[in-house]
Amino acid sequence: MNLVYKALGHRLFWPLAMLVVLLAVNVIAVPGFLSITVNSEGHLFGSLIDIVRNGAPTLIIAVGMTLVIATRGIDLSVGSMCAIAGALACSIILASPTPNDVGTVTVAVLLSLALALVLGVWNGFLVAVLGIQPIIATLILMTAGRGIAMLITEGQILTVNSAPFKFIGSGFLAGIPVATIVAAVVLALVALLTRRTALGMLIESVGINPEASRQAGVRARGLLFTVYALSAVLAAVAGLILTSNQTAADSNNTGWLIELDAILAVVLGGTSLNGGRYSLTGTLVGALVIQTLITTVYTVGIPPIATMVFKAAVVVAVTLLQSSRVSSALARRRSRGRRAETVGSAAEAVAR
Repeated sequence: MNLVYKALGHRLFWPLAMLVVLLAVNVIAVPGFLSITVNSEGHLFGSLIDIVRNGAPTLIIAVGMTLVIATRGIDLSVGSMCAIAGALACSIILASPTPNDVGTVTVAVLLSLALALVLGVWNGFLVAVLGIQPIIATLILMTAGRGIAMLITEGQILTVNSAPFKFIGSGFLAGIPVATIVAAVVLALVALLTRRTALGMLIESVGINPEASRQAGVRARGLLFTVYALSAVLAAVAGLILTSNQTAADSNNTGWLIELDAILAVVLGGTSLNGGRYSLTGTLVGALVIQTLITTVYTVGIPPIATMVFKAAVVVAVTLLQSSRVSSALARRRSRGRRAETVGSAAEAVAR
């Protein structure tokens, strides 16, 4: 019984349980939902492949958002960053006489990432140096970013016919979607960087108590610059995947509200909005829950206009189950169970 209570109290239990429930609902609606096949081109095909491929941009952004939230911050500008990166890349490719050249696409991608890095440093400057609240600092770029993207595209939807660029969002390597591989590499690299070095501990210390960290010699400003810059670059990577998949730069719709999905994924994964301890594994689970939830809406036949309501209901349910009151109640039950076992053991000993 104690093992049951311990499992229920784990921060990833309810998100994983919700993920299993959503998959079960899909299997009931579509019996072959879990099947994965290989098509004539040697590519993996199936609903599960679609989930991990379509959820890749959200996961990439959520990884950066996890580190930002761990420092007691928030980054609302990631959706606009997606639009800016996609707009700049497409404009460079269209302006080139060789849009199908790998070198052209490489230059477009690198310049988009470089611009995102500059904008991320700007966010870090507003938060770390000027002391502006993160929600306000990033709200500035969230609003202005769409305008920047519109200026780059001159208010037009830029359609790009470039095979190398299309490969980023809809290509396959060894049968696996490129977007999924990119997301996995990003997650692995950030996990190694933060868990195999002191960086993760320093980020947590800044999130738990910034003043104490400063007095202990932690360079909080440098860390804030780092996490906001990383968040912006990862948002640009996600934006390039989204734009590539659409083969067009749409400044109004690319990355629209994706910042909310990223924040929800982080929160569902057990990272506290109050800063401090975080979980990249939890963020992965949260991103899978969000994307599976979206897939379930279409599989079950719920009208797409009700997607946000359905998503909100599931998130509220999981969040309530993860709340401190529920955790405290489970802890009390576990304590009572231990006392009962102790009393039982003592009674058996006396009887002997």
